[in-house]
Amino acid sequence: MKESGIGSHKIIRRKRDGELEYLPDQLTIEEPLEIRVGRKAVATTMRTPGHDEELAAGFLLSEGIVRTRNQIASISGNGENRVVVELTDGVKLNLNSTKRFGTISSSCGLCGKTSIDAIRQNFSAVRSKTDIRIDIETLLSLPETLRDAQSDFARTGGIHAAGIFSLDGKLKIAREDIGRHNAVDKAVGRAFLDELLPLERHLLLVSGRASLEIIQKALAAGIPIVAAVSAPSSLAVELARNSNQTLIGFLRPPAFNIYTHVERVIFA
Repeated sequence: MKESGIGSHKIIRRKRDGELEYLPDQLTIEEPLEIRVGRKAVATTMRTPGHDEELAAGFLLSEGIVRTRNQIASISGNGENRVVVELTDGVKLNLNSTKRFGTISSSCGLCGKTSIDAIRQNFSAVRSKTDIRIDIETLLSLPETLRDAQSDFARTGGIHAAGIFSLDGKLKIAREDIGRHNAVDKAVGRAFLDELLPLERHLLLVSGRASLEIIQKALAAGIPIVAAVSAPSSLAVELARNSNQTLIGFLRPPAFNIYTHVERVIFA
């Protein structure tokens, strides 16, 4: 496994005047990661190397395999694109809802699911609290803050980011990956390993679109507000509405769209 998520490659570029030039180009690395629970291979996901233990922890949480930090006895990578998670004695491994066929691609975190029912994990809806709100100016400041934390994107232009913010706009955790779902798993996994869940006074921002899987992962972490710089899907809106989550799309200052539970955004 490579320590850095960035690789280099020689390219030929044709300039506007028709001349050719030879120069290096930095690329986002994409490699498989096998996630094992004990001796059982749970999934293989295509990801950008780095923070693999966090990715595995976030994945197991969002799949409903683990619910609390004390269910994991140990988690370690072996340097060969593999992470092994050992569950605490007495914790049973239930893979009925997370059975996969083939590799999870970097563009599709739900590939391989056996049914739509398996996608809808049995997580409780976010609790309603009247003091969990964010004002517009703070909301509009988040994309720039996340971009400033994207060191790999600045070099490659080909990587996604996920950021967990407090409601006052402070960036708590930022992670990058070639797959949106992996970036979220890494960020949520870090919070899970640090025993910070549920993140009921936080917001999740993703650099791409908001799909069903993103809402599901936020729900697993107890995050009440999810924002994306691009569009949400119809299933994402449906799940957010039913799970009492505020979903914001097209967050591109000075504009944004609110699709569900608008009461958490302060307009005045």
